[in-house]
Amino acid sequence: MNEKWPIGDLPSPSGARLAIFAPSMAQGGAERGALKLAEGLMRRGFEVDLVLAAAEGPRLPEVSPDVRIVDLRARRVLTSLPRLIAYLRREEPLALISYLDHANVIALTACRLVRYRGRVVVVEQNTLSEAAKHGKSRRDRLMPQIVRVAYPRADYVVGVSSGVVDDLARFTSLPAEKLKVVFNPIVTPDLKERAKEPVEHPWFTDGSKVFVAVGRLRPQKDFRTLLQAFSRVRAARPARLVILGEGPERSELEELARELGIADDVSLPGSVENPYAYLSRAVAFVLSSRWEGLPTVLIEALACGLPVIATDCPSGPREILADGRYGKLVGVNAVEDLATAMEEALDGRLPRPPDESWQPYELDAVVDEFLRLMFGGRANGAPAFAG
Repeated sequence: MNEKWPIGDLPSPSGARLAIFAPSMAQGGAERGALKLAEGLMRRGFEVDLVLAAAEGPRLPEVSPDVRIVDLRARRVLTSLPRLIAYLRREEPLALISYLDHANVIALTACRLVRYRGRVVVVEQNTLSEAAKHGKSRRDRLMPQIVRVAYPRADYVVGVSSGVVDDLARFTSLPAEKLKVVFNPIVTPDLKERAKEPVEHPWFTDGSKVFVAVGRLRPQKDFRTLLQAFSRVRAARPARLVILGEGPERSELEELARELGIADDVSLPGSVENPYAYLSRAVAFVLSSRWEGLPTVLIEALACGLPVIATDCPSGPREILADGRYGKLVGVNAVEDLATAMEEALDGRLPRPPDESWQPYELDAVVDEFLRLMFGGRANGAPAFAG
């Protein structure tokens, strides 16, 4: 890679173009992080391109109209490489941020082929060793070896939690100064307002005590354990469970709910436009995952002000909940412990989280951190970024 552009030569963000690369706008924490970071950088005065392998997915309408969407129109992230190369040659953005491991590899390959001179920051969302261990595809299983070769080409590798960075440090040869912890920009100004919006689901208006879980219906989220725990709670007292999200395990989870005799008290409405309205009205939020990177929805639940219960999985929940100070931690796949924690929530024995629990994840704080990485510490009001 050629010598980097001098970072002190940027007099103002006005007219300076930054690029954020992601596979799509799927319903995930990485995609939300990418679009919110784009919005935050745009508000600082930058021209921001959200470069997508395919401009599709349920989060696409959430992208700010002031952020330019660049659609590479690729069927797969891998096949987006030629058009990403063309984009970098044509636009020459001042810096490039990439999200998700397979997209990061493509971004770094493109930058090497065009001898890109801007700074490159790649963002790792998941605990890669766990994702590889449970991965169904060959790519997932090989990803730790792939990033070991590719990630040294980045200027910085960002992990969205200390656990993710520690995991990366164990299986890569990256020097410590290249590995940085920067949280996803999760708490945005509109979140609190959206939490006040009405919910059409009848269980939130009939006096029911409703637990809410959110996530893709797939093995990583371990909703099977959640259903088993809820069935034990429901055997002793009235309660309801709403799981927001869609995915390949829908039919299996619906069948399990019928087998456990709780189908009438479990609702799977799919992905919803405004999960915050559900969270703000729940008796508690439950995260039952086997592994995570930095579970976005856990932080969103804290910001919505409701008690939270989370598995102590690698990685993120223990870090977010400050070793249990801001919420209840239970073992992974621990049905009894999860049921007990849910009963404590019904009894009002789980406190609501304080504001300090979610403040580190506010958008402005995260934008400052990325500006420091891209421009050598000239963030947070430094003269080079004066409007």
